[in-house]
Amino acid sequence: MRSKSKKLYDHLAEQEQLEAVKEHGYAIQYINNPSEAVQLAAVKEHEDAIQYINNPSEAVQLAAVKEHGYAIEYISNPSEAVQLEAVKQDGYAIKYINNPSEAVQLEAVKKYGYGIEYISNPSEAVQLEAVKEDGYAIYYINNPSEAVQLEAVKKYGYVIKYILNKRIWPSSPVMLAAVKQDQKAIKYIANPGLVWGK
Repeated sequence: MRSKSKKLYDHLAEQEQLEAVKEHGYAIQYINNPSEAVQLAAVKEHEDAIQYINNPSEAVQLAAVKEHGYAIEYISNPSEAVQLEAVKQDGYAIKYINNPSEAVQLEAVKKYGYGIEYISNPSEAVQLEAVKEDGYAIYYINNPSEAVQLEAVKKYGYVIKYILNKRIWPSSPVMLAAVKQDQKAIKYIANPGLVWGK
């Protein structure tokens, strides 16, 4: 069935191929060597259609990730421009990027703080942006600096629990900021055994 469909689409004129992929983006998998115009139409109809395109141009890659950032999952060796566009659209797309630059990391965590989970050895600047977006992102940060801790607890005092979980005793300014933001945070500071299991 698949080879029959492939032959059918290959015999269509480009305009007919365009109509086919505009109707259903996945139809591109049945077209050998589709033109860039056909590729663009396919990814605009359904961004995941990029997985069926061999060596898509940067323009096609950009069109796919502009629709949905996670489409980067199907792109081999995307350029930094494609990576940036993907994380601007959806910060979670960082999960599918190998060795992202700091610029890509920063853009991702500005959009989705929890994206720091997928970044190896993030810089302090990246950590700060992550907790600014969502204080709970500190959960995924090993050995957060005082500045990172302070930023996290200013957003949500309760996250002092996650700092203590890392066996880090927060400084007085961090503890004060946590309690100012959320009075209930005092229970973890007064009794670190709650999180240290003692």
